[in-house]
Amino acid sequence: MNILPNGGLPLAGLDDQTLLPGVKGLPITAPLKQGAIALQGWNVLRGDTSYPVALLRQSALEHNLDWMRRFCEHFKVALSPHGKTTMSPQLFGAQLANGAWGITLATIPQVQVAARYGVQRVLLANELAGPADIRAVLQLMKDKPQFEFFALADSVEGVQRLSRAVQASGLQRPLPLLVEQGASGKRAGCRTREEVLDVARAIAAAPGLQLAGIEGYEGVLTSDDREGSVTLVNGFIRQMTELLRQADGEGLFGGSQIIISAGGSSHFDLVARGFAGIGGLSRPVLPILRSGCYLTNDHGHYYEHTQELSRREREAPPGGLLPALEVWSVVLSRPEPNLAILSMGKRDASHDLGLPHPLLVQREGAAAPEAIPRQAEIFKMNDQHAYLRLPEGFDVKVGDLVGCGISHPCTTFDKWPLMLVVDDSYRVTGAVNTFF
Repeated sequence: MNILPNGGLPLAGLDDQTLLPGVKGLPITAPLKQGAIALQGWNVLRGDTSYPVALLRQSALEHNLDWMRRFCEHFKVALSPHGKTTMSPQLFGAQLANGAWGITLATIPQVQVAARYGVQRVLLANELAGPADIRAVLQLMKDKPQFEFFALADSVEGVQRLSRAVQASGLQRPLPLLVEQGASGKRAGCRTREEVLDVARAIAAAPGLQLAGIEGYEGVLTSDDREGSVTLVNGFIRQMTELLRQADGEGLFGGSQIIISAGGSSHFDLVARGFAGIGGLSRPVLPILRSGCYLTNDHGHYYEHTQELSRREREAPPGGLLPALEVWSVVLSRPEPNLAILSMGKRDASHDLGLPHPLLVQREGAAAPEAIPRQAEIFKMNDQHAYLRLPEGFDVKVGDLVGCGISHPCTTFDKWPLMLVVDDSYRVTGAVNTFF
């Protein structure tokens, strides 16, 4: 049963599907309808699930959805959250129900999944270059006249390829493109102001295409030098707005509005500030943030950045963003006095931006979980095992349950085809699916 708002997406088929024994995290020994999960009375702390198990705390999800909606309303920006974080139709629906303008994605198969589950507006935050991918998305636009799709371009060659493909496809409406502004030595995107304008002019002149706006990803400028990152991001956003005005002055934009888009999950407040009050152009400007990790936040990388954001931005809604994603495992072995081996590894939790953070231990027979001392740490992971170093005076036993926060939600979601949703007592209230 989907306990989150669905944003009008047709999600009933997910609840109707039959789950078979072997679904990761589930304790089932016979087929079970997904919609019946909430009726089983499972509680993660009671040992009712298989371990490891990934879960989403419903109250934190609801808080983060509301927080970001209020943030965007206050700063008068739209939100197209990056769906590659979760690739979950149920979570897309919850984001759309809370005011999201559309969903951002990174690949054409991701776009096809979103369209299959009823998402009507997608921003592909990537260049569109592969022949089969181009054909697939143009076919999707032909088959679904109400489906709105935007992609990026950062080269005249790429623009020409897309123009030829659109003309050959017989598509009766233009393909909207945003010029991607990049940064030297970083990811995709034009390296200079002149390149941005050259690509913008090429799009405006190309048959079958339409210049919709300018896009960038300021996250490539983030580093451990926090003050330096803020300076770089502010300069990056300022250049985007200047180029937007110059392109508009040349009459390059088509459509009824002009899009300017940036905003990952670390500095979206600076983007919102930088986009504020862009006016005096030939048509209305639509500023779009693309933060994806806000929905679940984490206990590591993004938590640190959003705590800095809360201190930096006094007009942000109170309460900040809360970690919603946890992975629970069981203690398998106590082979050494200060070492516990957990049933969770690289196949279950992200490890690219820091290892999981041990939070809670549920001891057999205890009424409630106990906080794990901050000195405890997971210092190594194999495919299916985690190494938990225990501080002096703190012990766990084989069979105890350990709850961990993670750092970087994107690379935890992609390890779980189904995630359980729990209330604050860890009672299972539903589930969401992912499509990676």
